[in-house]
Amino acid sequence: MKRIVLLTGLVLFFASVCAAQRLPELAVPENYKLTFAPDFAKNNFTGDETIRVRVLKRTSEIVLNAAEIDFHVATITSGGGAQKAQVTLDKDKQTATLTVGKAIETGTATIEIRYTGILNDELRGFYIGKDSDGRKYAATQFEATDARRAFPSFDEPAYKATFDVTVIADQGMTVISNTKVASDTRGPGGGKHTVHFATTPKMSSYLVAMVVGNFEYVEGSADGIPIRVYASPGKKGLGAFALDAAENIMRYYNQYFGIKYPYGKLDLIGLADFSAGAMENTGCITFREVGLLLDDKQAGLNLKKYVASVVAHEMAHQWFGDLVTMQWWDDIWLNEGFATWMSSKPLEAWKPEWNQELEDLHETNDAMNADSLVNTHPIHQRAETPEEIVELADDISYGKTAAVLRMLEAFLGPETFRNGVNAYLKQHAYGNATSSDFWNAQAQVSKKPVDKIMPMFVEQPGVPLVSVKAACSGNSATVALTQQRYFLDRTLFNAGSAEVWQIPICLKGSKTAGEEKCELLTKKEQALNLTGCSPWFFANAGAKGFYRSSYETDAVRALARDAESALTPAERMMLLSDVWASVRVNREPIGDYLAVAQGLQADRTSEVLEELVGQLDYLGDYVVNDADRESYDLWVRQLLAPAAKSVGWEAEPGERDDQKSLRAHLMHALGYTARDPKVEAVAGKLTDQAMQDPSSVDRELFSEALRVAASNGDAALYDAVLAHLKAAKTPEEQFIYRQALSLFSDPKLVARTLDYAISPEVRSQDSLLVIARVMRNPAGAKIAWDFVRAHWGEIENLGGAFGAGTIVGATSSFCDAGMRDEVKDFFGTHHAPGSERTLKQSLESVNSCVDLKTEQLNQ
Repeated sequence: MKRIVLLTGLVLFFASVCAAQRLPELAVPENYKLTFAPDFAKNNFTGDETIRVRVLKRTSEIVLNAAEIDFHVATITSGGGAQKAQVTLDKDKQTATLTVGKAIETGTATIEIRYTGILNDELRGFYIGKDSDGRKYAATQFEATDARRAFPSFDEPAYKATFDVTVIADQGMTVISNTKVASDTRGPGGGKHTVHFATTPKMSSYLVAMVVGNFEYVEGSADGIPIRVYASPGKKGLGAFALDAAENIMRYYNQYFGIKYPYGKLDLIGLADFSAGAMENTGCITFREVGLLLDDKQAGLNLKKYVASVVAHEMAHQWFGDLVTMQWWDDIWLNEGFATWMSSKPLEAWKPEWNQELEDLHETNDAMNADSLVNTHPIHQRAETPEEIVELADDISYGKTAAVLRMLEAFLGPETFRNGVNAYLKQHAYGNATSSDFWNAQAQVSKKPVDKIMPMFVEQPGVPLVSVKAACSGNSATVALTQQRYFLDRTLFNAGSAEVWQIPICLKGSKTAGEEKCELLTKKEQALNLTGCSPWFFANAGAKGFYRSSYETDAVRALARDAESALTPAERMMLLSDVWASVRVNREPIGDYLAVAQGLQADRTSEVLEELVGQLDYLGDYVVNDADRESYDLWVRQLLAPAAKSVGWEAEPGERDDQKSLRAHLMHALGYTARDPKVEAVAGKLTDQAMQDPSSVDRELFSEALRVAASNGDAALYDAVLAHLKAAKTPEEQFIYRQALSLFSDPKLVARTLDYAISPEVRSQDSLLVIARVMRNPAGAKIAWDFVRAHWGEIENLGGAFGAGTIVGATSSFCDAGMRDEVKDFFGTHHAPGSERTLKQSLESVNSCVDLKTEQLNQ
């Protein structure tokens, strides 16, 4: 499943709230025959199910998962005899126990059930949605434990089976499922048609999918695999870019993996009402519209990257997750982290100019930030309760895993690592796997201690910090390396910790030094001898390592002077991130960070500037006080004005796409962070121009210009933004204008946005995103927090049963001790399901911000 990462905002969605009670090991399914007949008038469906099972031990009962299912009749047939079963429901455990009078012997048996279920409006299970024109459709979202809302089942990932799906739908409605259509016939009765689908390969219940409604498609193919992109009527043209991406990605994956795409066809479906970013149902991937559909001629580069990345992520799941599935949710990283790591590779091959390596590094830095908290968790984490499963969909399971895999790949070599991946896939195809299955396969193929390295990063929480201290003697250098766990909490960091990792580390020096030297750091303290001397040694050559580095001030200043010429863009981004992390815990003075920023003044790499601007934003929003505001703004203007002058505010014919992104970052930095009146005026002009003629301004630049304009905007601009939002024709336009509503500073306009967010005009899945963005807007944070507490009864049920965690996560952006205490008190009495760890992390983040602000004020 793809998390919601919408360009400038991040929200995690991972369903569901049903009980994770394990089923007793009495029987295992082999095949399901399922017939569904959705009724859009009644918002329910009838179901007819036959499960062929293998009974493991003599028993008089079989236990299935079931939720919100009304059983009409249940029969168990075994040994040639059929018995009507008594059904006992356990609502809390979400199980149905089928009991018969005569014990069922071991061997094959069949379970037949007729039942009725609900087409709910909670965006989970089998649910009702509406497209932008109000037409109803039915769709499924089963991960993690919501297949049981559509059919009684063995709803655990290890219970793989084949599925024969049939859907009875209204004439004219499109029906899509995991496999190709085997037959489509009229009836039963008038106005209906019955669609039978081919038998699926063995797969887990959470990967079954159905979509029923009014849809159109564009189609293509790759390596003989038909690919379709579906959208609601009138939007199919917006699927052309995703189709092109999918064709290129399919060809790459078929070449990379030792197993070609095994599912016969691939459908990608954009849904107006959808909780997650996307869902990797086998052969039938579902998406939120903004993750799939775009206007290729108008869309900004960031959106194209996002859509391609989501498509690549979900397609990677067809191997990592669908073909080979984790045994249980505690190993969700085997699905999500692998898909996150893999998704970059086809994009690098297809669009090398996108600098995917640098996009990956943003993700690595986000993961290291999350792993710097006390309340992080290991990649492999116990998950039994609903809350524990929900909270595993985070930067650790996705981003940290991908970063660790990239580090391991660099250590082993790409081809050796690839061979290990394919050995793992072949060994467990159509089955299940655990953490040790993967690293044992890599160790066997590579003959290197992967089974020693990986457990330390997978089973141990936290990110290592490697401190570097170099001493030169003649034409050689001794570099002393010390490792410890990095905590954002200064007290814990200074106290030290017992953790030790086996870290593949690579050092490089200036041009006067010798070659890079790579070694496995296995001890708390370890020394490396290098030929050649250098005023600095950079401890993460290639920026592939999942660890932070810390340097002495002289080395930092020397690195700052040489960074532009001696370090790659990825290394420059890592340097910024590492020095910033050291400043956060007072390991290095803030002057070191400012020196690095100054040293990168001539950098014209969009991703490097994005990293820098994010840190400057944080300083400006939370650390700089009123007395220093004017001098800070002036410093930022002087730092970035030369770049803005050389890039300009108007695109040049034939310029590279990354120049457009660079221009947008400069607009944000100078117009929002530095509050430059001249740039604010340009932003206002560009906003007016784009509202009159959307094609006249690049979308990324317009998005940032609108952000700047909104932060100082009046009611007239607000009304114009709202009108454009209501008239938007593409998901991108909707996103840009909806985001802008949350960026106004006028308290009256902030209040209007919050009221709008919980109105019927906003889809449930988007309401919490709007509120969360207002909470992250320093000008609206306090107003939004008061609003949340006053309207909690309405907010906690938005976005599905797990959506309230979005609000809990947004409190992490506060930087005020009083608001921190209010958050702690409020959520102490108002439980948000699946958010226990998120609350602790948010409070910890607030504490860190308050501490940094206090520390800097006292210097």
